[in-house]
Formats: sequence, structure tokens, C-alpha cells
Amino acid sequence: MAVGTAGRLWARIGTGVAIAGAVGLGLVAVPAGAGAAPNLPPVSPEDLVASVEKANPGPLNGTVELDNALGLPAIPGAPDLANGTKDARVWSDGAGKGRVALPSAQGEKTLVSDGTTAWSYDSTDRTATKKAVTPGEHRPEAADPTRSAADAIAKLRTTSTVSVDGTAEVAGRPAYELVLAPKPTERTLLREVRIAVDSEKRIPLRLTVLATGSSDPALEVGFTDVTFGPQDPSLFTFTPPPGTTVKEAPQGGPDHGTNGGKPTVVGDGWDAVVIAKRPAQEQPSQGAPDLSRLGTPVSGSWGSGRLITTAVASAIVTDDGRVAAGAVPQQVLTEALSK
Repeated sequence: MAVGTAGRLWARIGTGVAIAGAVGLGLVAVPAGAGAAPNLPPVSPEDLVASVEKANPGPLNGTVELDNALGLPAIPGAPDLANGTKDARVWSDGAGKGRVALPSAQGEKTLVSDGTTAWSYDSTDRTATKKAVTPGEHRPEAADPTRSAADAIAKLRTTSTVSVDGTAEVAGRPAYELVLAPKPTERTLLREVRIAVDSEKRIPLRLTVLATGSSDPALEVGFTDVTFGPQDPSLFTFTPPPGTTVKEAPQGGPDHGTNGGKPTVVGDGWDAVVIAKRPAQEQPSQGAPDLSRLGTPVSGSWGSGRLITTAVASAIVTDDGRVAAGAVPQQVLTEALSK
């Protein structure tokens, strides 16, 4: 498994949430208002997976709904991580440019990528962060929200039992229910990942993460409406409003880790553990989440820190600034940290 892709994947399937990071849109989903199961021609799991890998839906826009039932404790400075439902509006030109609008009670956060430059703007404090996008770099946080689910299929299928479990209606569109369940050798907190695949476009419209021992989704996010077709090009450019404080993102972006600026991944498949170094800008500051106050104290041959757990993931934030996280039990994290 490639280090970069695995890190992004697990960071969005609960790992990032466990360490008080944002969950990427398009990861897991069961949108509200799903209708009766449509009657679709039978398709084999292999053919459905192959069609998702080749899918090219083109430009689109839609509303994405995130339903968080992870049970995270209240985190000062990060109220959006609490249980509940959040909405976002997304646009993609189908060729690497994208826009995401994340409304909140205080204002709105906007993520925009024109393919060469990525912007993050927060209307609450009128700040903007600018980052150059390197050639070939994929920035899912400001582009097609279906990409993360497609990554999940590509990276988990070799360690999964894959099946098609009927059909569903998602955002008014007929879809197949693709199910990935971990093989018995995988040490994970997850029971299965369900991905609703659009029957025509063959892109993931929703993905549901289910934890072992529970019939209720731990985390759901997906389209409540989606429209395919050309988008206004002006959506993919950004000019900071007057009075905005603009700063440049550090080189390497937010993933300063232990492997040349990237997270290190120990293991693969469902029980992969991502180990990263918390960048300086994520250290507790006024109004920022203080991870040192979360979880319970733990220690071992790897050092000491605090264990944070959710329904689908766990993380250890070490006193020396490392974060080990995955959809795995504590023992798997400590083994990874000890290597």
C-alpha cells in the first residue's frame, strides 16, 4: 500500500477524527431521504469495482451531508467534531479544480483549488491560507468528494470480502450497494464499509462505516442532491476579500510526518496504522483544540502519551509529538509505535 494514499484514506475513515482532525467529505455516507430500492440489472462485485475504478463523471455539484455518531468528547475550539449532522456544498470541474463551502453558526469556511493553487478561507476571522499545488497532486478537500470512497475500494479490496448487497436510491439516483468486509486476519474495529455506487456514472454517492458490534452507522456522509454537467469557471478561482489576513501554508502542507514530511504507515489494509508528527502549527494555542487533555494516559516501550478512542478508530498522541492512529484496537497502535 502506498504511504501517501493509505495515510489519506485512514485519516478520513475515522483516524483523523480520532485525533481531532476533520473528516474528509465523501468518505462514508448514508444521505437522508433515501427512497425505495430500485430494480437494477445484476452486477458482480468484480465488475462493479472495475467500473468504479474507470469512472469519469465529469463536472458536478451537490450537497453533501455528514452524520457523525463517533461519540467524541467535547473539544474546545473544534465544535464541528461533536456528534451531529453537518452539510457542505461541493463543486468540481471534473479535471482537478474544485470548491467546497462548509457553513457554520459563526460563518463559512471555503476551500478552493484551481489546479495550481489551493485556498482555505474562514469568514469567521477573515483569514486565508494559500498553498501551491504540485503537478499531479490530488487535493480531495477542494475537489470531487467521491475520490476518497474510490480510494477505499482500491486500497481495501485485497484485504476484504467484497459483495453486492442489493440496491438503493441516493440523492434521487439509483445505486448499487457495494460492501467491503475485513477478512478474518484483519485486526480492526470496523465491521464493514458500504459504498453506494451510482448505476449510471459508477461513482460513489455514499459510504457508510459500521463498527463491530453495532448495527447503527458510526459515521455517514454522502450526497443529498447531485447534478452532473458544466460548472461556472469562476467557482474555481479565489480572491481574498478586502481586509483578509493571508498566509502561506508550510511546505509539505499539513502532513509533516516521520517519513520525509509524510506520515509513516505501518501495516496495510484494515489494520494499517498511520504515524505522523504533529506540525508546530497544530500545537495547542488560544482557541485551538488541546489534544493533551483528551483520552486517558498510556505508556509503553514507545514512550508515554494519551489514548483517544471512538467507535471506529483509536489514536495515541505521544508526549514527544507523534500521533499513531487507525481503525484498530490499542494493541495494534502500541505495536506500531514500538517498531
